Amino acid sequence: MHVRTMRLTDARDRFVSEFTFPVERDAVLDRLGDVEIDGPTEDPETVGEVLERSGVESFQSADELYDTIIGSIGSGYVGRRFYDDRGPNTALDIEEVSF
Repeated sequence: MHVRTMRLTDARDRFVSEFTFPVERDAVLDRLGDVEIDGPTEDPETVGEVLERSGVESFQSADELYDTIIGSIGSGYVGRRFYDDRGPNTALDIEEVSF
């Protein structure tokens, strides 16, 4: 029995346990395409929706599959957009105050 949801943080381990690599996208879709990726949105995306957007046809490793998911997942799964704790945040209109 397959769990029909998964946390994004558990995805790589799930891919390792589910597939022998290399694996074709169609095989991933057949096995996990309808698995919902838990996230902060009320309308979770499925593995299939994310992979269809990516356009990638095959994966050489669990890392490559995971990286494709991360690179193609919707913006609802991303933290604060345009936030950068390493320097000035030019996307925000905040007056800088010096103490």
